[in-house]
Amino acid sequence: MSSDTRVLGIEGTAWAASAAVYDVESDDVFIESDAYQPESGGIHPREAAEHMHEAIPQVVESALEYARETTERPANESPVDAVAFARGPGLGPCLRIVGTAARALAQTLEVPLVGVNHMVAHLEIGRHASGFDSPVCLNASGANAHLLAYRNGRYQVLGETMDTGVGNSIDKFTRHVGWSHPGGPKVEDAAKDGEYVDLPYVVKGMDFSFSGIMSAAKQAYDDGVPVEDICYSLQETIFSMLTEVSERALSLTGSDELVLGGGVGQNARLREMLAEMCAQRGADFHAPEPRFLRDNAGMIAVLGAKMYDAGDTLALEDSRVDPNFRPDQVPVTWRTDEPDLTLGREERPGTVQGAEALVTLDPDAGRVTKRRQVKSYRHPQLDERLRTERTRLEARLTSLARQEGVPTPVLSDVDATEARLELEYVGECDLRERLTPATVRDAGRHLARIHTAGFVHGDPTTRNVRVGSERTYLIDFGLGYHTDHVEDYAMDLHVFDQSLVGTADDPAPLREAVREGYLEVGEERVLERLADVEGRGRYVEDS
Repeated sequence: MSSDTRVLGIEGTAWAASAAVYDVESDDVFIESDAYQPESGGIHPREAAEHMHEAIPQVVESALEYARETTERPANESPVDAVAFARGPGLGPCLRIVGTAARALAQTLEVPLVGVNHMVAHLEIGRHASGFDSPVCLNASGANAHLLAYRNGRYQVLGETMDTGVGNSIDKFTRHVGWSHPGGPKVEDAAKDGEYVDLPYVVKGMDFSFSGIMSAAKQAYDDGVPVEDICYSLQETIFSMLTEVSERALSLTGSDELVLGGGVGQNARLREMLAEMCAQRGADFHAPEPRFLRDNAGMIAVLGAKMYDAGDTLALEDSRVDPNFRPDQVPVTWRTDEPDLTLGREERPGTVQGAEALVTLDPDAGRVTKRRQVKSYRHPQLDERLRTERTRLEARLTSLARQEGVPTPVLSDVDATEARLELEYVGECDLRERLTPATVRDAGRHLARIHTAGFVHGDPTTRNVRVGSERTYLIDFGLGYHTDHVEDYAMDLHVFDQSLVGTADDPAPLREAVREGYLEVGEERVLERLADVEGRGRYVEDS
């Protein structure tokens, strides 16, 4: 990248009209923003678009004025080398205003146009500021919540919300209480005086759901539970869910770097939990400064500069916006030297740090001892409940699966109070180290068998399947549960599918093999629902 490159970025996906100038040589970012503040409730698309229509020309002019004042280029030359803009995801009416402004400006200045994915920009600003090589990213914003990691030239989605974005979920509760938008800072403030009460905790592999906890929070408020207690417990529960799935993503990928993105990342308690989790497992954590966490054009300009340097620009006729622009649709043209983090690990006696537990391996004795660790980032009551419940579930469902003909370890001892299990040592390595159509087809059959029996695994990743010379085993049923809902069976397959995408060099034939194996035993309707799950857009702002 040329050291004197300068890029102007424009952001306007939902509420923040923002423009920025990024100078590569100095690494300086100038940002001018004008945020839409609704009088009541959440974001209203029409009002947000009206705000963009008025504010975008003003913030762009401020950024341009800064660019002109700080450049040494001749007056007849453009003060910037490219115009980058947020193509999506976001609100369509807002995006179209930003797209129109970016096209007009690029034509006027006679510079290239760069289309940036808003969520990838959240990740890249964290990677840029931290200097990390290949981090996992937790994006926690209003309309979105997901985990991303780089694999095979794209940022793959390892896990995501199954319903509403994290910020929108919190706003649903604050609207119920009668508080104005945005609700997050008000919940954070009220939580300082609260005490813990139990709320639903829903994690499925690296996916998660907020609808149940929001319904319970509203009902608790209606029943007279102090709002401070509800706010405190909302933070403790929701952020524990996000921290847990982040640790699971680190464990799956083998990464020891985590970055945070999104406006909800401004919450001090969330940052505290993530930092504590990373410290406990020996990983590095980085949260960008607040101006880069909330929606801003600075991250658009920084990523735009990387894309411009890679020649990743847009012709005007190809520059339409996409309200449902997923991060895994973006070819990562600006990265070429990422290491393989997941394969080639030798199985040997010793202690392995998993996402939830310390696992002591003794292949010679044919024994595994698993201890679910105390998670200091979680509230003690919540942590004790989860560790005890999951230990009991793992013991019960491991045995039930074996009764259904699925190879699983034999349990020799269970102590739910101590969150400890002793199991048979099975297989030779994790599935992620022996990914073949045959092994994943076996896993598909096994999942179909337990679904037919009326329960799910809950976390069927390539780390929770073991492979031997003759058999493929399912292990670690701690997130499983009994259900007769086809949606739950489809989500179980979705979790496994996401782990294949996140760890395999060529996931396409493996994904097909899983479906083939599943159909040998299971029902077609589950795969039909899986297709529905995979096709759902999760980038819809509340109005």
